[in-house]
Amino acid sequence: MRPGGAELFDSYNPATGEVIARTPLSRASDVDAAVAAARAAFEGWRETPVVQRARILFHFHQKLEQHFDELVRIVTTNQGKTLAEARGSLQRTIENVEVACAGPSLLMGGYGLENVGSRGVDSHVVRQPLGVCAIITPFNFPAMVPMMFLPYALVSGNTAVVKPSEQVPLIQRRVAELLLECDLPPGVLNVVNGGREAVEALCDHPDVRAVSFVGSSPVARAVYRRATHAGKRAQCFGGAKNLVVVMPDVNLDDAIRSIAESFFVCAGQRCLAASVMVPVGEVHAEARDRMVALAQGYRLGDGAVEGTTMGPVVTGLARDRIVGMIDRSASAGVPLALDGRTARVADRPDGFFVGPTIFDEVSADVEIGTEEVFGPVAVIAPVKTLEDAFTLMHRIPKANAAAIFTSSGKAAREFSHRATAPMVGVNIGVPAPMAYFPFGGARESFFGDTKAHGRAGFDFFTEQKQTIYRWT
Repeated sequence: MRPGGAELFDSYNPATGEVIARTPLSRASDVDAAVAAARAAFEGWRETPVVQRARILFHFHQKLEQHFDELVRIVTTNQGKTLAEARGSLQRTIENVEVACAGPSLLMGGYGLENVGSRGVDSHVVRQPLGVCAIITPFNFPAMVPMMFLPYALVSGNTAVVKPSEQVPLIQRRVAELLLECDLPPGVLNVVNGGREAVEALCDHPDVRAVSFVGSSPVARAVYRRATHAGKRAQCFGGAKNLVVVMPDVNLDDAIRSIAESFFVCAGQRCLAASVMVPVGEVHAEARDRMVALAQGYRLGDGAVEGTTMGPVVTGLARDRIVGMIDRSASAGVPLALDGRTARVADRPDGFFVGPTIFDEVSADVEIGTEEVFGPVAVIAPVKTLEDAFTLMHRIPKANAAAIFTSSGKAAREFSHRATAPMVGVNIGVPAPMAYFPFGGARESFFGDTKAHGRAGFDFFTEQKQTIYRWT
């Protein structure tokens, strides 16, 4: 039965173009029902001792390990990642559950004090859950991104409504089934599918206390404004245009391999992917040529086939949007060093493939130089000095991640100090924080004030309550 008689949205295997599922586009009434179930379950769940909540996550962790290969196949089939990429994302999923299992320790209030203002007056702080939390996630990491939020919310004593991307619904459904097998009480976890109407209903609902969102920057900004206008706590993670600076003193053998992986792994569909390579000085020509040679060696194909090194993008619409950006930039005279528009996979003629594409001599005043592509498109923007690289960085409004490849400690230290992005890599192409460190960007890549996972996750999903005592 379709929720609320909702219309259905086609979900594809991106490698074949085949419809493999149809997602119900839930309405506001379906969101109301999910939130009501979460609200009804909240009081009982918050009073469940935290060690018991953590034990459910330990059991869930075991389930994820046991079903690892099954979950990898679902991600590859419905999202398009290669098997290796899907395995990596599932490992990150599990790591977030591991960190959340430490809830009994990390949820401690952290401080108290005797005789705070006068003798006999003591104070202490505890952390308490917020209530119903909404988690709205994107298509690119359909297993991992929900787990950047959900286990922290649940172990903290909150209940949750998760709205996965309608484009990739299958993995979140299966993960929810596994979690419900771990004796999670009814109503603590609820999943609604759908698009804009469901998102707006979650932002507006008076019983939703917090919203976590990951998506494009324009939508992240809109969700943040709508949720906070309704009085909710919100953390909204947007898009990126990540710079990777290549200094003349670098060993290009290692650097270009790492940078190419940052550009083209997951077909460029990740917010930590490199977007702009910034070679400094005379390293430009050799860095470009090596990048082109490496990209030409990528094996484009079905991610479910071992040996494939780059899979498809998620939908035909995504492919057409990416190709349209390449078309416009090429027509505007931006030099193409490698053109992936005509790439084809012989045994998957209906798949949503775009080959590795590289633009050279790109300035910050053209679309391809500043706008997020979210596809396998590399931009090369050569500069004369490291100072010029900082100038370019400040002209790009998004600030999610940034990296530098150098053998100079001085250059690395200056880059880390001055980079506009909060996630910085030194000789690392994808500076993805481990689950016990905070994750999140700045400027137009993040809207909010508390980041994701690690201790930041517990900060976001709890309220600190101070009690001051006097006994006579």
